[in-house]
This record gives sequence, C-alpha cells and structure tokens, in this order.
Amino acid sequence: MTIEAPTLLALRKDPRLLKVPPYLSAFCILIGIAWLLLLPLDEYSRRTYISENALLPGQVNTYFYGSEGNIFNAYKHEVQFLVGKDSHQVAAGLADIFKSIGLKPAFQSYHYDISGSSHDGENVYTILHAPRGDATEAIVLVAAWTNIDGELNQSGVALVLTLARYFKRWSLWSKDIIILITPDSKAGCQAWVDAYHDEHSIQSVAPLSMKSGALQGAVIVDYPLNHRFKSLHLIYDGINGQLPNLDLFNTAVAIANGQMGIDVSLQRMWNHDDHYRDRLQTVLRGMISQGLGHTTGPHSSFIPYHVDAITLQAVGQGGQDEMAMGRCVESLFRSLNNLLEHFHQSFFFYLVMQPKRFVSIGTYLPSAMLVAVNFTIMAIALWIRSGRPKPPKIASTMEKGAPPPVDLLQKDGMVAIVPKETTTVIERHIFGPIVILAAFHLLGAIPLYIFNKGSRETLPSHLSFFSLANLSLPTLLAVLVSSNTPLTAQRLLLLQCFSLLLLGMFLATLATLNFSLAFLVGLLAAPLSFVGHPLTADHSERLPKRSAANLVLSNLFVHMVSPPVVILAACKLFAVDVGAMLSEAAFGWKVSGLWTQVVVCCIWWPAWLVGGMIVSPVL
Repeated sequence: MTIEAPTLLALRKDPRLLKVPPYLSAFCILIGIAWLLLLPLDEYSRRTYISENALLPGQVNTYFYGSEGNIFNAYKHEVQFLVGKDSHQVAAGLADIFKSIGLKPAFQSYHYDISGSSHDGENVYTILHAPRGDATEAIVLVAAWTNIDGELNQSGVALVLTLARYFKRWSLWSKDIIILITPDSKAGCQAWVDAYHDEHSIQSVAPLSMKSGALQGAVIVDYPLNHRFKSLHLIYDGINGQLPNLDLFNTAVAIANGQMGIDVSLQRMWNHDDHYRDRLQTVLRGMISQGLGHTTGPHSSFIPYHVDAITLQAVGQGGQDEMAMGRCVESLFRSLNNLLEHFHQSFFFYLVMQPKRFVSIGTYLPSAMLVAVNFTIMAIALWIRSGRPKPPKIASTMEKGAPPPVDLLQKDGMVAIVPKETTTVIERHIFGPIVILAAFHLLGAIPLYIFNKGSRETLPSHLSFFSLANLSLPTLLAVLVSSNTPLTAQRLLLLQCFSLLLLGMFLATLATLNFSLAFLVGLLAAPLSFVGHPLTADHSERLPKRSAANLVLSNLFVHMVSPPVVILAACKLFAVDVGAMLSEAAFGWKVSGLWTQVVVCCIWWPAWLVGGMIVSPVL
C-alpha cells in the first residue's frame, strides 16, 4: 500500500509548529507572574500555627516587672557613661557589669579590611550555666551596641544586662544562656558565630576562650529608643535568603501579640491593614530582601549555621515600655527552654504576608519554576531549529520538468513518499558554541573580582565604566570570535540554545534554595529568550537580513536590561547609594559568604553577553 501524504515525521518538522515556543514561553512568564499575584489571597495562603507542641508559647507567667525597672534605669545610666568610647573600653565597661552580676566575662577581637574600610572591634560575652542542664545546649541573647541602622542601641544593651541579672536568679533553665554584646550588627556577631563553630579566619578573628553546647536559638534585642514604643518589628531574613524555622517566628508573634498585646509589624510595613495591597507589598519587600541576600541584623549570622534566630526591634511611639519588651524576651526564652530537640517540624521556606498568614514553598515555588521553564522551552526550540533543513521548494518555484527529490519510507508493510528535505539529517557542530559559552561564563570572574576588591569611593565609578563598556563589549566579542571561527547561523542558534538551557537549569535549581533571587533574576533575564532569530533562522550559513530599525531597537532593548543598567536603575529608584550597596555586597562576600554577586556576574551577565552578541550589528 502506498500513501502519498505527510507522515508523522513531516508533521514533526512542520515549520508552523516551530512558531509556537515563543508564545508558549511568554505564556509561562505571564502565568508565573499571575501565580505570584494570587498568593496574598486567602484561598492561596494559610494561617500560621505552631508545629512543635513543646514550645507552649505564652503559657507561662512572666515576672519581669516592678523593681526590674529600676535595675534597667541604673544599667541605662552605666551604658550612657560608655557612649563615645572605643570598642575596647566599652567591652571592658560591660565586662565589669557582668562581674558585678556574678558572671564571668570573655572577650573576642576581630578585624576585617573590606573595600578600603576597616571593620574592627571587640565582643564581650558571658555564659549563664543552666542549673538543670549538662552544658550540651545553649540559647543566645544578643544586643549590638549599634543596630543595623547605625543607631545607638542604648536601651537594648541595658535591657539585655537587666535580663542577664534577672535570668541568673532563676533555677528553671535546662539550657545554658549566652549573653553576647557586639560593637555593631554585622561584623561583630558574624565573627563570634564563626569562631563558636571554629569556622573563623585566624588572621581576622580571635578564637573564643569560653564555649557552651550546641546553639538551639538566638534572640536579638534592638531597642534604640529612649521612650515608649508602639510595636515590635520582627526581622527574620537571613544571608542568601535563608530563613529561621517558622515555629520561632510564630512563637514570637504569639507571645508579643497574643500574650502581651503588642502590635507586630513586618518588612517595615508600619500601617498594615491586612488588605490585598498591603499583603502583596509585604511579600514583595520580603522577596527583595531575600533576593539581595544581605545581612539584615545580627540574627542573619546565626542562620547559616542552622541556628534559628530573630530580631525584636522596638519601633514607633506608643504605650509599650521596656518592661513589656523584657517580658516578651522572658516568655520567648521560656519557650525555647522547653525545646526537646532542634527546630525541625515547621517550614524553613516560606513567604509571610502578615504576622498570622504565610505561604509555604509548595504553593509559591511554581511561579519561579514557570519563569525558569520559559528558557528551557526556547532552548529546545532553538535546538530543533539548528538542525532543521531548508523548507522544500513549492511547485511554482521549481524548474519546469524537474521532478522533486523524494524518499520512500517503509514500515509495517506500508510505503510513504515524502520530500527528501524532510528526512535529511543535519549535523550539529556543538563544540564551538560550548567553548564560547564556557569562556563567557569564565569571563564573569573579572567583574566579580573587581567589585569585591575595590574601595567604596571607587566602586561607583567602576560600575559606571562597566555599564559603558557593556555598550560595545558584545560587538567586540562578536568580532573577536568570528575572526577565529565562522559564526554560522547554526552556531549562533546553538550558542543561544545552550545559554538559555544553562540559565533555565540554574534558575530552577536556585529556586529551591533562594526562591526570591531566582524569580527576580528570571524576570530580568526573560527578554533574552526573545532576542535574535528564534523564528526565522535555520542551519544555513547566513542569518536572515535585518532592517536598520530592527537592529537599533533590538540592541536598545538588550542594553536596557543589562545587569549594570538594572543595578543603577534600582539604586536610583529606591534612593540607595551605589557605593554603599556595592561595599555591602563586598562585605557580605568576604565575611558572610554572600553569593548574590556570583549569580549576577557568573550566570546572568554571561547569558546577557550571549544575547547582546546575537543582536550585534556585525553578525
């Protein structure tokens, strides 16, 4: 039996099917964004709950009041006396207070040189040994001399000293309590936590002379006010988007809001009315903070070591005093003291939209995956197109009397006559595109080194120069590459294919670790899926001709979404100093293990270089 009709093979190579992937890719991006916008609705979020029954938040009576207020005022005067002195004198003065309480103090010095700035100081800490414990577990109470905003944390330090004296009188503790006071909210706490786990650099950080058991949790007191406060601002974002166990967050909210009647705010949303707009804004602020991955307080230093930590920050002016803050810390420590094992039952990946509603990873992860899969879809389409033969000539364009070349396909006793072009196998030359792509990714080490080694004064000029260099860099690379190896249409298609495939794979993997960073980078890099010739090019030697308007618009579009331009625009939009932002990133790279700039320089920027080279006017 003979069938003169298109076979499945011919249908598979139908050029109309190859026009679908760009639209499908754009559809995935839109669905991913819409998915995120649905999360603040009640139907897609859940009320918070305590998974660890042993915590029993708010189930104990608190006794931090009365005469403890006089002790607090006395310590506040002692702290005021130390204001203006260097960190060594401050540490010595605080050590004298610890000794007067009956606790043995210890010191730790550190010194970091980053971006031309010196970060040095001396931590002071003490250990309150548990009467009912065996020194195998400990909880940390921290106060920084200056908070993350650079304000003097006078009331916070005085409150921690008061709580240290208060806790010492109780015999119910089953875990050691470590009282730590650091000179600042970034370097000091990071140096102490690194040294506690023996992960410090001996050139920059001194070892600890006293240690306790495994750290089960940490609470940071941030009370820079000299008056009554209105609400507690809970800060929980860690380095590289890591988060404390949701049970710790829920326990703090249950105690502050439920037991003490104190309002709780998140992500600097001071007037949250629990409507959709405020919920969405809280989620987006949290995503930006987690996507940047920077240190948001002393608690950030603990989370990479699987020590759940949270900062309690007093904000506003209202009717709550230092005794209310102290009772919150007391009740929170009583709950942590009840823990029978490390936090593990609740979520470590979540988005919070208000103190009592959250979204778990299983609900929000598909939005980032949909954005990431658009790169994979376009990569598959480019791969198919790179091996697609030229479309067969139609009868009107063929020479008169010349029969079209055909092939006979036989299967299961049937014979099909199909055009020879549909069965032609095109060889793909993949070695060259792979080498070029690997070189581009290695090239990302250059900006990574420059921006982590420059000084704060020169970093803005470095970024401006880098932005200007990017205007011509893709064209220069295109000329350099084409002078050594011919950049045929197939090689460009394969280069873009491998670049998008690697970008999609990386973002899909990153989404399981830092959802926010993967989603933001995916959105900013999404235009790279649609540049070049995804609909018109094939394996032929030459690319289709482009008009002058097409060249100008495509190059303008690509350069508007380059990483340095996006960074400068974001700094301008959010009124952030460029030098401060870059020096903060350099500090995080050296001290905290921040890898956001690795994603930008070694993943996003090389993918942008490929897109810029493909639309280059020299090709």
